[in-house]
Amino acid sequence: MWQVTVTRKVAKQLSELPKHIQAYFDRLSKELEVEGPMQLNWPHFGKLKGSQNQYHCHIKLGHPTYVACWTVADKEIQLMEVYYVGTHENAPY
Repeated sequence: MWQVTVTRKVAKQLSELPKHIQAYFDRLSKELEVEGPMQLNWPHFGKLKGSQNQYHCHIKLGHPTYVACWTVADKEIQLMEVYYVGTHENAPY
């Protein structure tokens, strides 16, 4: 089982998002805990270019599109950190 943490910035971002987007993120977070960083069943999942341990996926398609970005902080102790949740336009990639 993986441990999934969120940065303070993400906690704030989540509180400002619509409730249904928060629910999508909760589902993703649970799947990250159980299945690990490889989330092939989420739309547009992939590794971020130039990174060995950073990933992203779309948590809601359409306009606006919402994305989540996370990094594997430690594979051995199975620790991930979500560092962005929000609209695709503001994503840090």
